[in-house]
Amino acid sequence: MPTQFDLPIAGMTCASCAGRVEKALAKVPGVRSVSVNLATEQARVVAPADNLPALVEAVQQAGYSVPAHSLELDINGMTCASCAGRVEKALAKVPGVKNVSVNLASERAHIELFGEVDANVLINAVSQAGYGASVHQNEKSTQDDQQKRLHRERWALTLAIVLALPLVLPMVLAPFGMHWMLPAWAQFLLATPVQFILGARFYVAAWKAVKAGAGNMDLLVALGTSAGYGLSIYEWVTAAPGTMPHLYFEASAVVIALVLLGKYLESRAKRQTASAIRALEALRPERALRVIDGQEQDVAISDLRLNDLVLVKPGERFPVDGEVVEGQSHADEALISGESLPVPKQPGDKVTGGAINGEGRLVIKTLALGTETVLARIIRLVEDAQAAKAPIQKLVDKVSQVFVPVVLLIALATLLGWWFYGAPIETALINAVAVLVIACPCALGLATPTAIMAGTGVAARYGILIKDAEALERAHEVSAVVFDKTGTLTSGTPQIAHFSALDGDEAQLLQAAGALQRGSEHPLAKAVLDACTARNLNVPDVTDSQSLTGRGIAGTLEGRRLALGNRRLLEESGLGQGTLAGAAQAWETEGRTLSWLIEQSPQPQVLGLFAFGDTLKSGAYSAIQQLNARHISSHLLTGDNRGSAKVVADALGITDVHAEVLPTDKAATVAELKKTGVVAMVGDGINDAPALAAADIGIAMGGGTDVAMHAAGITLMRGDPRLVPAALEISRKTYAKIRQNLFWAFIYNVIGIPLAAFGFLNPVLAGAAMAFSSVSVVSNALMLKFWKPKDLE
Repeated sequence: MPTQFDLPIAGMTCASCAGRVEKALAKVPGVRSVSVNLATEQARVVAPADNLPALVEAVQQAGYSVPAHSLELDINGMTCASCAGRVEKALAKVPGVKNVSVNLASERAHIELFGEVDANVLINAVSQAGYGASVHQNEKSTQDDQQKRLHRERWALTLAIVLALPLVLPMVLAPFGMHWMLPAWAQFLLATPVQFILGARFYVAAWKAVKAGAGNMDLLVALGTSAGYGLSIYEWVTAAPGTMPHLYFEASAVVIALVLLGKYLESRAKRQTASAIRALEALRPERALRVIDGQEQDVAISDLRLNDLVLVKPGERFPVDGEVVEGQSHADEALISGESLPVPKQPGDKVTGGAINGEGRLVIKTLALGTETVLARIIRLVEDAQAAKAPIQKLVDKVSQVFVPVVLLIALATLLGWWFYGAPIETALINAVAVLVIACPCALGLATPTAIMAGTGVAARYGILIKDAEALERAHEVSAVVFDKTGTLTSGTPQIAHFSALDGDEAQLLQAAGALQRGSEHPLAKAVLDACTARNLNVPDVTDSQSLTGRGIAGTLEGRRLALGNRRLLEESGLGQGTLAGAAQAWETEGRTLSWLIEQSPQPQVLGLFAFGDTLKSGAYSAIQQLNARHISSHLLTGDNRGSAKVVADALGITDVHAEVLPTDKAATVAELKKTGVVAMVGDGINDAPALAAADIGIAMGGGTDVAMHAAGITLMRGDPRLVPAALEISRKTYAKIRQNLFWAFIYNVIGIPLAAFGFLNPVLAGAAMAFSSVSVVSNALMLKFWKPKDLE
């Protein structure tokens, strides 16, 4: 049936562009009509509902693109993996939907859309599938809804236990020689509200599933408990007067109570898997002190604008991302970047919203608000990762689609088999009920998403942001890590690596160089002044300071004309390298930048030599050693010369060095390494983006460019190389939890269903096992919350 698509088209600049798009779309089989509007940058196409992928491909082949945007829906009523699969299918059929991912653990659907798709259409599609949906507003409202639902579940569970306890008490007392039984009418009065009031949710959900032409866990529970309840009614009605019939009211009531217990514990545990998001959300202050003309105004965060001045008192959280304009303090950024030590802040330094101000009073200028803040981007990344599906989940989804029908067939075969071989109908029916009750598709559905939510959550706590579940799943297979050099293993800012004074007075040499560089913004000047500060040296003033373009800088200090610069300056001054020639050659071989300090007058002479270079980050050596201990090979990939690359590699114990590689060739080098195993690329710059995208796992270092972070599957919030092995470790731990969970989810059914079918499990034990399976899977995933990275302070 033809459907109208309104596709946004990006890249059109003129009427001929619109014409090309129109022609390309008209060629797609099945298209009835096409109209492209250049002004609105939209194409209206009438075509069959399943033609969307072909339409998008046609636009791309014409040289343009169809931008996608996303929407989140909160889904209620899902109980197992097959439920999530049905919601996914229903949403995927809506015209304009590019991709759908439904997460059972977070009860949320992440939908990627082309063009304007009415949210009500999506909600209606979910409703038609038998579930409820609403547009996700914010995490706080979701948490409030979850808390209310948890409260309702607690009351329902308490009432179910109170009503079921008298029914099961005789069975508990029997082994102790106390034979006592409630009369049939009393059992009926206790079991009926449990079955049809507290258990109504199972009937409603089961009916919706049947209407949608599918089955779910609720259908199994509804059929099983109804069979037990109905058999009890039959036995009671047909019993001879004065005899006590064998009733099964307690089995049905206790199974419902146990399932409600399992659902309640499961809901509580699922809330804990989302604790990372809640912790990040809690970092957002709701109000701020805005400073206007020296007056303080208490305003809502939403009232702030860019470049507003905001006062942050000691102990308060920074309400926005900004720049310090007044005051000095320290900031505790542990929950945002994982950095355990307070970071000093002074005028000109950047601060991050959500971090805690230390001892000083700061005035900051607002640089980012709302969704553009670092904290908002972190929350978005974690939410996207938790909503995504790991590749292994696709196998689980396929199993879940056939699970309920297979269980129903096994239950029917159990009933007919026992009856055929002469067992009483009561025995046959009870064994069939046990089969229905022991089967637990919700454990299967929760196995993967709960582990992913717990893993990404604890990783975020230490500054490791995992953008998608595929990166999390694949990272444990990494056999080689390729590091960019500058900004990744090294600090990225030049410092004095070596220096030598001809007369041996290194302090005087540093003071003279610092005096010449005072006031300069050049990176090498900063390195000299930092070295003076580190040694507590007083830097004197120079006069007649003069910049020597392409050579260095000169000035007069205490009547002597001094200059600091490169070899060209040395040669122009008519001086030779003298006794420093050997050191100069050795340091140049290391790839260092050399600067000569010379006296031009009254007596031309060489005073000393400085060698500048990048310094290793403090955690770089530990990171490489951790990778070596796990038999993961490390590679250095850089555009720098072989000398400087070899110095870094030798210092860190890296044997595989790829130096003088052009940015365009970095991706090719990574692709070549991928032939021998799974490769992770670690980088921080724009020139690293192609290599990050080419690698199996891209890891962007904190403080790097946005381009690098978008190309990477994992982002490290701070530039500590030790977070690289930590990211691989949490991936390994998370994947191990996924496998453990899937094992337990399958083993419960593989062992439990045959035991129930052959009469070794009664419905009460089957119900307890089913409830325990879901709770154990979620609890096992929650063990990840106790993970801590090795060798990190």
